[in-house]
Amino acid sequence: MSQATLGDDEELFGEAANEMREDVESSLEDAWAALPDADDIWETDADNVLGALNGLNSALEAGDAEEDLRDAKKWFTMGQRADAFDDAADLEEEIEALEEAITDISAAGEQVGELTSTIPALRGTLQDAGPADDADDDAEADTDAADEDENEDEAEE
Repeated sequence: MSQATLGDDEELFGEAANEMREDVESSLEDAWAALPDADDIWETDADNVLGALNGLNSALEAGDAEEDLRDAKKWFTMGQRADAFDDAADLEEEIEALEEAITDISAAGEQVGELTSTIPALRGTLQDAGPADDADDDAEADTDAADEDENEDEAEE
């Protein structure tokens, strides 16, 4: 192998390493962009709690962020194993921060999903709970009055 060929290989490897880093950075940028906007999970136009929860649940979708993160991790891992990056600490930190954000979003989505299924049942329970209707109260009062009359009649005898 001639010196020129060896030099070309180093140059090609350097180009490949730069392209790999650019791919990782691009995938990370796409993943961050795919995450929900903070205002989308904070503000609501819903008329009731269930509407707010459904809106929040929809807003808590990580979307393409998970796929973009996977691509970033794939190219990052390949670059690390090939020892292609001079300094990859910044990429590793950003990957970890993005993973944490996606995990938090997923956990919040699960909690909201549970509330979304629980709140209607709780509303039904609360609607059915409490004192009986006025009609039921009147019927009970009539029955109680009749029982008292009978007891008084028995006591007089």
